[in-house]
Amino acid sequence: MKVVVCYAYVFFFVFLTGAVNAALSEETSSAGSNSTEFIRKCCAATLYPGLCYTSLSGYANKVRQSTVELAHVAANLTLARLRSTAFHVAALGRSATGPERGALRDCSEQLDDAAEWARNTVAELKGLEGAVGPEVASRVSNALTWMSAALTSEDTCTDGFLMVAASSVKADVCHRVRKVEKYTSNALALIHRLGFNR
Repeated sequence: MKVVVCYAYVFFFVFLTGAVNAALSEETSSAGSNSTEFIRKCCAATLYPGLCYTSLSGYANKVRQSTVELAHVAANLTLARLRSTAFHVAALGRSATGPERGALRDCSEQLDDAAEWARNTVAELKGLEGAVGPEVASRVSNALTWMSAALTSEDTCTDGFLMVAASSVKADVCHRVRKVEKYTSNALALIHRLGFNR
């Protein structure tokens, strides 16, 4: 009789553990689904909603439903893209000649500046959730200023190639920078939303 009762307890424990794990899994899945839908809705307000969603949806568990965290992740992604592109352009500039060399050098400097502005943006947004009062408006304003400056620097980079003859290098750099501009524009739009959602 004791053996039967023992088996009954074991079966009940296993059943209960499975039920709890299933419930937790369903809750996590639901939370993740809610977060990705939240990201989709926020991205709808950007100029490049498709890129916004595909680049940020993988961070749903980190973002949850926080507009601040979403903007912070977007700014970090922009910074990473800028650093990678700046490194690529600088490498091209070291082997280029003629007008192309000058354009690449100037572009590299502009991208370095843009990366610095993006880094400042990331710093302003970090921990913003815990800010209160006038500090919130001040930090959001600073973040908007820095990210706008980054976008301007990126524009200046591509403008420097207007007088350069068509080439594979020019096409490559302009394509990469325009892609970064889309990330920057999206981050800027998401930061702008903070002025209305906090």
